[in-house]
Amino acid sequence: MTAGARSPAPGAETRPLPATASARAPSAGSPAAGDADVRRERVLVVDDDPSLRRMLERSLSAEGFAVTGAADGGGALVLAERCAPDVIVLDVRLPTLDGLAVCRRLRAKGLATPILMLTARDAVPDRVAGLEAGADDYLVKPFAVQELIARLRALIRRGGQHDRRTLAYADLVLDVERQVARRGGRTVELTGREAELLALLLRRPGRLVRRELAIAEIWGGAAEANVVDRYVTRLRRKLGEPRIIHTVRGAGFALRA
Repeated sequence: MTAGARSPAPGAETRPLPATASARAPSAGSPAAGDADVRRERVLVVDDDPSLRRMLERSLSAEGFAVTGAADGGGALVLAERCAPDVIVLDVRLPTLDGLAVCRRLRAKGLATPILMLTARDAVPDRVAGLEAGADDYLVKPFAVQELIARLRALIRRGGQHDRRTLAYADLVLDVERQVARRGGRTVELTGREAELLALLLRRPGRLVRRELAIAEIWGGAAEANVVDRYVTRLRRKLGEPRIIHTVRGAGFALRA
């Protein structure tokens, strides 16, 4: 199964899209669509070809991924921060702002999310340009959808094998080693525990972080529940407005832009 041919010009002969992974049940190990207790890896697919984008959205969803699509570079920049994907599929040829420029901007913002570039050009200088822009992998069109899925899973595994030195969400960036955050052009110095709590939240953007989890991971289980609330208050004061750490009443906290 291959993908990546662009839509035909008006008046050209059209052929139906090949069967995609959406026609099959999720493969072994993929979370079932209705299993709310299993987190689905989030994929951002950026391509200006609607047919290809829809096909990838269907195929990746069938394999257990949670998929968001964007048609241009501007949308990619917004959604990369808003949706906090685990991996990004980024076409090189995009209108207005191409994939290389998008990749450079995401890396300049401190976003460490793995990026797989798609392109119709397979010359060595083209591949080098993508990797030097900050991409982690490179796939030439047309491609087999199963190869794309295998590459995405490999990128997600590699990304999860070590704590990233830089974590980012929306306009917030944390240098884990230096314990320094940046937001809205400001540099924010943090204490060790503040940086650990912020890192815990940044690794779960948009998801609930329970007080019990924070106490277990940061204080080794030896702290009262209200210590988390005190540190969240300190982080909110340091990070400023608009508020990015939100209270989930009776449960814990979540990062939401």
